[in-house]
Amino acid sequence: MNQYLIYAFDSTDEGALERRMKVRPLHFEMAGKLKAEGHFILGGSILNEAGTMIGSTMIVQFENEQQLQSWLEVEPYIIHKIWERFEVRPFKVANV
Repeated sequence: MNQYLIYAFDSTDEGALERRMKVRPLHFEMAGKLKAEGHFILGGSILNEAGTMIGSTMIVQFENEQQLQSWLEVEPYIIHKIWERFEVRPFKVANV
């Protein structure tokens, strides 16, 4: 399996956090589905100095880039424009 690091920052407009919280259950539902299928390794929120969520990181794994792209096309934080910008990088979880 190919592993990927997703590093994403939320939109910064006034209603961004509220929108994030509304979409969060859908995002968690998707993450749960990924986990059940063996694609989700680790994930969490990026916080600012005040402890407010401002983005996300995820480590996922897929057999190929096509599977990765298929997931990105249905990820709620992308569809609902919660993530203003994100990067996907090849990644390798250390086997320790």
